[in-house]
Amino acid sequence: MQVCDILKVKGNTLFTVRPETPLLEAVDTMATHDIGSLVVMEEGNLVGLLTFREIILTLRASDGVIGATPIRDVMNSSPLVCSPETDVNVVRRMMLERHARYLPVLNERTLMGVISFYDVAKAVVEEQGFENRMLKAYIRDWPETESQ
Repeated sequence: MQVCDILKVKGNTLFTVRPETPLLEAVDTMATHDIGSLVVMEEGNLVGLLTFREIILTLRASDGVIGATPIRDVMNSSPLVCSPETDVNVVRRMMLERHARYLPVLNERTLMGVISFYDVAKAVVEEQGFENRMLKAYIRDWPETESQ
């Protein structure tokens, strides 16, 4: 299974912001749409990723005040990315090793979507369930051997 298979199921709704967007506006967008990340784009290029992790760290550093802080000041400016052709097992390892919960998907420089650790886990469980059902069907239909 590849990342493009997850994107097909997940759909193509994508939320992006610009680096100069105030953090409070980004928080509002994330809360309104119940999402955990925003891709930060500038002149058509991915320049960062904002997740609830960066927001929490900012809140802690500023005694709970977000103010007009621009996203550029708090975003992850070098997020882990993958391509649509990346194998899901590779993505799973990448996300675990880097403690990444969200992963932008780029086809060369074009943003195709964002997958979450939840999306990856769900895809793996569904794939394993399918394989399990196929194995059970194979065993159930096992040809009878001739008695000796």
